[in-house]
Amino acid sequence: MLLSVVAAQGIWLRARTEILPPAGGPTTGATPAPPDVSTGAVDARPLRLGVLGESTAAGCGTDTHDEGFTGALARALAERTGRPVDWSVVGQHAATARRIRYRLLPQLEQELDVAVLLAGVNDVLSRRGPQEWRDDLTAIVTDLRARAGHVAVTGIPPFDVFPAMPRALGRYLAQRAADLDEVARQVCAAQPGAVWVGPDSLLPPVPEFFARDRFHPSSFGYRRWAGAVAEHLLP
Repeated sequence: MLLSVVAAQGIWLRARTEILPPAGGPTTGATPAPPDVSTGAVDARPLRLGVLGESTAAGCGTDTHDEGFTGALARALAERTGRPVDWSVVGQHAATARRIRYRLLPQLEQELDVAVLLAGVNDVLSRRGPQEWRDDLTAIVTDLRARAGHVAVTGIPPFDVFPAMPRALGRYLAQRAADLDEVARQVCAAQPGAVWVGPDSLLPPVPEFFARDRFHPSSFGYRRWAGAVAEHLLP
């Protein structure tokens, strides 16, 4: 009975949800150091940041990457370190970890200081199993660790609090997400220099966290998310 309800709600959701385009504009940029920081007191070399992943990495919900997760994280890291940040992003709407591993990862910069992976939502939606997720995620994190000294894997956003999500479907997907998040936590724990950043920092969400599709983050939501991730990087 539950699966019938979930299936019906999934069909309804796909029919009703607006497909937001990815962010426009450049996929690379430079964020200056905070103006009140003396360059003589800190390393003045730009910090190299790379962001990789699904529609949230692609900036769906914002007009430009500077307003999305990548730009927000670059500013947060500049504030934390006092250094300028050179950033780049490779993202694609509806990308699973398998597509990220084989299609998107080769496009990412080879030499980075910080790499962040935004993934998992589409693996949940496409019903990929924990072992498939583990295999692809392990390969991605291993590759990122070879490129960057610091790697963060973000937890899957909580489906059951998305305004667009029907209640039964949200609970069902949230449980599947929790299973994949546990795998991600284990994968990161086994890799020195990698950290898993759980979704709890996003709770409780406020209405302005979401874009007009009530599924992806807004510019405000991306800033809040990026700030939470920044706290786990470069202490």
